Amino acid sequence: MTSDIDLVGMRGTADRELAGKVALITGATGGIGRATAELFAREGASVVVTDIADGAMEELASRLEAFGAEVLAARLDVSSAENWSEVVELTRHRFGRLDILVNLAGVVDWPGIEDTTQDAWERVIAVNQTGTWLGMKTAMPLLRASGKASIINTSSVLGLVGSGAAAAYQASKGAVRLLTKTAAVEYATRGVRVNSVHPGVIATPMIQDLLDEQGDEQPDIVRTPMRRAGVPAEVASAMLFLAGDGSSFVTGTELVVDGGLTAY
Repeated sequence: MTSDIDLVGMRGTADRELAGKVALITGATGGIGRATAELFAREGASVVVTDIADGAMEELASRLEAFGAEVLAARLDVSSAENWSEVVELTRHRFGRLDILVNLAGVVDWPGIEDTTQDAWERVIAVNQTGTWLGMKTAMPLLRASGKASIINTSSVLGLVGSGAAAAYQASKGAVRLLTKTAAVEYATRGVRVNSVHPGVIATPMIQDLLDEQGDEQPDIVRTPMRRAGVPAEVASAMLFLAGDGSSFVTGTELVVDGGLTAY
């Protein structure tokens, strides 16, 4: 059987969904980030991979280059305005353009209202919420110059419904949802679409230990109509749709990838 990678490789470069586009992905070494970077590279994009983890980026960059992609790897603390400015300038200098921004970097903290410390609260908000805003703010001039740009912000099903826990995480992901909508309205006639993706239970390193321990009896999997966890590639496919020209009339929307978890 021919693999998906082989099928993509058999197509001409011009036939690929993201041919000629430049994409910047934060949190690129995580489960969803890596899957998204690989899919974008296979679909013809030049890829700027960023993360706070230096070592893992080198291996990822080599893999993307094996797909024939031009790759720039840069360390990025998304909560730092200065760091964002440096990475956007590196992108401008290397590629001269930016067409796609995927804000994926995130952290989670599980305690509820009373058990969340102020330090934990501020860290989660700084990465998940402020980091998303800083990314849009800093990259927007390059994105506007593209004329057909797409921003994809990563929220969560916990940005849509309550869980009774994860107070800081839920607050940050709910903020990302509405920040996405207001940006979509602001830039709708300025050549930049802005959408959010809301994953459900996805088998990533962030929750893999929990999934290994509880298996199919993990409470959120039990509540998921499809009765399984998703895989990063399934979220990456949603990212690809929003990044490409096939979603040219889609902005301000919430693309939920959760196996039906929020359908009740």
